[in-house]
Amino acid sequence: MSFVLNEEQQMLKDAATAYVADALPITHLRKLRDEGRNGHDPESWKAMAEMGWAGILVPEAQGGSDFGFTGLGQILEAQGATLAATPMLQTALIGASALVLGGSTRQQDVYLPKIAAGDITLALACDEGPHHSPAVVRTSATKEGDSFHLAGKKTFVANGHFADMLIVSARTGGAPGDASGISLFLVPANSDGVDVTALNTIDSHGAANVSFDGVVVPSANLLGTEGNGGELLEAILDRARIGLAAEMLGAADAAFRMTHDYLQTRKQFGRLIGSFQSLQHRAATMFSELELTRSCVAAALSALDANRNDIREMASLAKARAAETLHLVTNEMIQMHGGIGMTDAHDAGFFIKRARVAEALYGGESFHRDRYASLNGF
Repeated sequence: MSFVLNEEQQMLKDAATAYVADALPITHLRKLRDEGRNGHDPESWKAMAEMGWAGILVPEAQGGSDFGFTGLGQILEAQGATLAATPMLQTALIGASALVLGGSTRQQDVYLPKIAAGDITLALACDEGPHHSPAVVRTSATKEGDSFHLAGKKTFVANGHFADMLIVSARTGGAPGDASGISLFLVPANSDGVDVTALNTIDSHGAANVSFDGVVVPSANLLGTEGNGGELLEAILDRARIGLAAEMLGAADAAFRMTHDYLQTRKQFGRLIGSFQSLQHRAATMFSELELTRSCVAAALSALDANRNDIREMASLAKARAAETLHLVTNEMIQMHGGIGMTDAHDAGFFIKRARVAEALYGGESFHRDRYASLNGF
């Protein structure tokens, strides 16, 4: 198994790194925050779509490039390095994956070209409580004739405050906690009965709580088959977890490099603080953990491209490792920068805030350690 990028993937990585550094630096996120835009930046999303990035997972027949997950992972890692708030994860990865894995031919022909063109954004609405638990679905979908009536609520829907279309898990059978009886629906965010409450999140990316009150959804908007959406949802979530792990790797790497540079310039007691052995040891630990995480993320992306049978394990491994490493590096970033790291004027605060949100999204470290152990028979 080789984790070395091929020439085209490396070119995409270089292009993405250069673009986000120029167009989406952390100062851009700071500007979005100060303007109260909650991470909503349609201009940048349109520019990324024009470069073909929104359609990387979209088949060529629907206007995409079908370039693969490893390629998309390079873009997500690049945007993680500047904490860029874009719909790339929710739309280009989660939305496209949901349609490719579970969409009907009609759904794919209608929505995939719009994703590739950047004409539509999507958001996954699956959790209903304070912690990630995709099987605990209380939102109901009652079939009446040729439609379903949705009732319930979803919490902390990333990008839900501006998404055009929601991918909603609802229960058509079974009880909360059951893997069976879950169905997935494509629900336009402007449907009657959909109420979106925007959340001002600490990472300045924004999210929403969404409630459904008698929302009528045509049967044609059902993803996959009725009552068997639990397995489809897990497959979508595993792709989301791996993509998010790639983004978190980018953030951790950027935070480490920023901290390393500070160690080489900041003087205390007449010496560069990077010359102190204790700080050298801590920097070495961060570097080692970053390289381990890089391997885990690369392996998970490779598993997706090869459609291997260990995708679930690799997803939990990558997400757990990325969460632990990002937590460590952002904590060390604050501590090693000292007082300046605690101020809003410094970027360290943006990194640690984004880290805490990303760690919890789609399952935290403990969730995925337990899941990984269970999948391996422990």
